[in-house]
Amino acid sequence: MEQQLPDIKIDETSLVKEDVYSDQKVGSVRVLTPVTADGVTDSTRDVSYFGQTQVMTPSGPIPLNFELEVDSLSAAFTAFGDAAKASMEKTMKEIQEYQRAQASKIVVPGQPESQIQMP
Repeated sequence: MEQQLPDIKIDETSLVKEDVYSDQKVGSVRVLTPVTADGVTDSTRDVSYFGQTQVMTPSGPIPLNFELEVDSLSAAFTAFGDAAKASMEKTMKEIQEYQRAQASKIVVPGQPESQIQMP
């Protein structure tokens, strides 16, 4: 039986050139510059900036990826710290909500998600 594979194609209307700037200590800033299929800068679309870092927790490192809503590379470096802190706070809230949801699950024998097997 042959499996039908999906068509895999690059969307030439959404191409970007990626440059990464890092201090090799705290994190990096990714700059996504829109380009055409010929590799020419597409001035009809905005350049995007993203920050990347990781923070150590008792459970190990947590990677953080966040958008920097700025219009230049120097502004991205300036905004990096506050955006990383906001991303960390959001991530920690999501982890706490997940832990709270997991702790509040009631295990009932015989239910589809239950791991308890009745003899």
